[in-house]
Amino acid sequence: MKAVILAAGEGKRLRPITSSIPKPMIPLMGKPLLEHTILGLKNAGIDQFLLIVGYKQEIIKEYFEKSSHQSKVKIDYIIQEDYLGTAHATGYAKDFIKDDEFLMMYGDLFADPDIFNVILNKYRETNYEGLITLLKVDNPQDYGVVSLNSKGLVKNIIEKPTPKQNAGNLANAGIYIFNPSIFKAIERTQKSIRNEYEFTDSMDILINELNGKIIGCTVNNYFWNDIGLPWQLFDTNHFLLDRLKKKINGTIEENVRIEGDVYIGKGTIVRSGSYIQGPCYIGENNNIGPNAFIRPYTSIENNCHIGMSELKNSLIFSNTAIPHFNYVGDSIICEDVNLGAGTKLSNLRFDNGNISMKINEKIIDSGRRKLGAIFGPNSQTGINASIMCGKKIGQNSVIGAHTLVNEDVPPNTLYYQNSNGKLIKRNNPF
Repeated sequence: MKAVILAAGEGKRLRPITSSIPKPMIPLMGKPLLEHTILGLKNAGIDQFLLIVGYKQEIIKEYFEKSSHQSKVKIDYIIQEDYLGTAHATGYAKDFIKDDEFLMMYGDLFADPDIFNVILNKYRETNYEGLITLLKVDNPQDYGVVSLNSKGLVKNIIEKPTPKQNAGNLANAGIYIFNPSIFKAIERTQKSIRNEYEFTDSMDILINELNGKIIGCTVNNYFWNDIGLPWQLFDTNHFLLDRLKKKINGTIEENVRIEGDVYIGKGTIVRSGSYIQGPCYIGENNNIGPNAFIRPYTSIENNCHIGMSELKNSLIFSNTAIPHFNYVGDSIICEDVNLGAGTKLSNLRFDNGNISMKINEKIIDSGRRKLGAIFGPNSQTGINASIMCGKKIGQNSVIGAHTLVNEDVPPNTLYYQNSNGKLIKRNNPF
């Protein structure tokens, strides 16, 4: 069996994280999101992959041309020139699949690798044309909802149903297995009202016009995360860190305390006076301390400097400096960021209410009581800057010294308070 992974999208709702990398390449514990998926599928017996790429596709290709040899998988690529929907993207795979069966999924999903064995076994037990993974959800109006008949076969799929439609609560989890007959259905698929070729329409054609059968497989007992919003990265990070095994490959100076499961990569130095609480991942060639306090569920990639500062439940991408008297909690700090001395990131409201974040010009309730900031790549702060909870700092932006940030800062912006306390925003000249 082969695997097809759709990895062409821009991930606009995740900006500024995806301003410099495609969503499937977001790093988690030393590997891109997409590599975690590929390795999970490899362990399930799949070693031939087709990646449908588009946005910043050169980053995906460059990375996997190096890593695929080590993981002993074969990866082919097709560039999706036009974004005309999921059926259109899947149709690119026809020549790659030929007469084989294949697993197809979206590259921005993260799923417990055990799911792959479960659905492969269920598919092989049947003689049906396809399988779709399903999740029981409390908010079916936000998903494509699938209705099953008494035999567990798909009857119909309704995209974001209204309560009056009484469509049930089984949501499409975005992982499928099909034989080549799905391509006949894709060829018959017409554009939807969104002017796209929808994969759900193709499945409907397979069932109702081509007499195909698709079995449903619920996976609620396993971790699954559709990483469409920044704070959902924390959930996947927690899943991975909860399975981390303690391993120290770096150098630990005297008077360092390490508790719980902590991974420390090669070339990393943890200096005297530092205190690390697991689960925690620290990659390669990092300079930690002296007197750093790193609390649980923090993941630090490579070549970072974490000085006399406190970090908690945060993702720190490579080549970032958090060196002097900083606090970073429940935040995502992208690559090549520098926090000036005394910079603090707020992560809690006075009223303990949920923290909201602006996503594509809409205010979205994160459902989280604690949520800090998102720093885009190559951004920096001056001394004693303060960032309020739920704010985003765009890529290539600079926050001036002693500045309080209580709004999102656009990319390529110099944002500071002048001597009269007035906020100034202008194009970053640096």
